[in-house]
This record gives sequence, C-alpha cells and structure tokens, in this order.
Amino acid sequence: MNFFSRIKKDIRVVFERDPAAKSVLEVVLCYSGLHAIWLHRISHALFTHGWIVSARLVSNFCRFLTGIEIHPGATIGDGLFIDHGTGIVIGETAELGTNVTLYQGVTLGGTGKEKGKRHPTIGNNVVVATGAKVLGSFKVGDHAKIGAGSVVLKEVPPHATVVGIPGRVVVLHGTRVHNDEEYRKALSELCKERGYDINNEKTRAELLEEIDVDLNHDVLPDPEREMIDVALRQIQRLEKRVTELERELEATRKDVLIETERTSTIAAKITEEKDKSSKEK
Repeated sequence: MNFFSRIKKDIRVVFERDPAAKSVLEVVLCYSGLHAIWLHRISHALFTHGWIVSARLVSNFCRFLTGIEIHPGATIGDGLFIDHGTGIVIGETAELGTNVTLYQGVTLGGTGKEKGKRHPTIGNNVVVATGAKVLGSFKVGDHAKIGAGSVVLKEVPPHATVVGIPGRVVVLHGTRVHNDEEYRKALSELCKERGYDINNEKTRAELLEEIDVDLNHDVLPDPEREMIDVALRQIQRLEKRVTELERELEATRKDVLIETERTSTIAAKITEEKDKSSKEK
C-alpha cells in the first residue's frame, strides 16, 4: 500500500468507527489519534534504520502533542483507530494487527526486566476498551474484546471477551454481531456515502475487513453478578426445601402425638382390665 493510500485508509477508518467525525478537514486537523499514528510511522522508520535518538525525539514530540506514547520500535498494522487517546502507552516490542481499536488510557506493556519480546501481540479486529492494561508477551486473538478497566496477564483466544482484574474469558466464540446480510448492507451504505467503487474487489475486501469490528464493548457479561445470581437461586431452592421439610416434620410430629395418645389410651385400658381381674380373684 502506497503512502497516499494509507493516508486515505487512516481517514476512512475514523469515519467508519467514530460517528462524531463530520468532515475530512476536521479529522485531519483535530484527531490526535491520527496524528499519533502518522508520527509513529516516521519514528518507526527512523528506528528501523538505526536512528534511535531521532526516533525517540519524534516519539517524545508525539507524546507532548497528543498525550499518546508509542515506542518507535512498536509494529502497528493498517486500520488502527485510537479514540480519545490520552494516556495510551504502547511498548517497544508490541505488535498490533490490522483494524485494531484502542480507547483512552490503554496500556500495552511488559512485565519484568527481560530482554527481547516482552510486550503483547494484538490480533486483527481487536477492541481494547478504556483503561484496559494488557501486560506481558502473549497474543490476543483476532476479534477479541478487552473490557474497560481489565488487566490482562495471559493469552486471549480468538473471538473471546475478557473482563476483570486479573482478566478472565467470559465469552468464547460467542454469537457474532454481524451476519452476511448486515455486512452487505453496511458495505453498500459506506460505498454510497463515501463514493467508493463497490465493484472493485480490492476495495470491497478492505472495507469488509474494516467493518468487521465490534465496538459494542459496553455490552459485556458480568461474571460476578452471574455468580451472585446462581448463589441466590441456590439459596432460594434450599430455603424452599427446608420449608417443605419443616412442614413434613410438623405433620409427622402430629401423627406421633396422635399415635402416642392412642397408645396411652390402650395401655390405660389394659391396666384397668388387669386391675379388675385382680380384684375379682
């Protein structure tokens, strides 16, 4: 992909994932996430050619300008969207696939002091929500979602949803949000709105891949609430069973009392009969 094609794709991605974007001029001038991506490409090029200090100066300028810190050594794929990016940190050996979405306060960091690969590898079409921390050298699978405020410390399988501290998988291979019909409809509307050639196979493939990003990271299961609900249902079931047993016990007690009274009456009659027999003798 040439320079201008990448620029066009960067701008297109903003319109696809941010309904607040109104015009190309606004996106180019006012979106700090876009500025951070462009400046990172410059610093990354300098870094890969051995101009380490120059690369770090560019990345530091980027941090000053945008509030987003991306190490020049990080590898970032096409289609990255950074929304409200203040506080985002991406480490030196981090790798991001295509069409990744990062929100404010995300950290893709390392653990310990080891050399070499020590930051996460983020797959394609991954969404990392506000304030999430992904720490360590492991892979986050394609189409995964990391919930807001989560701290992920181990590998995440594809199509998984992770929440909590530490992060744990709560949905795995769940139902996809989009079906083929929704894809085609979204593609047609996008091409019509932006004037893209829907008959161009390359353009169609790119747009379909970009659309296939589930931004509904607020629709997440609550495992703690689910556990509480399960416990409450179990308690209710036990309370119901205890009530039934108490009723059965009460009924048994009444039967025992009746039987005791009957036995006492019979015993009294037998004693009376014996007394009479004794007197007659």
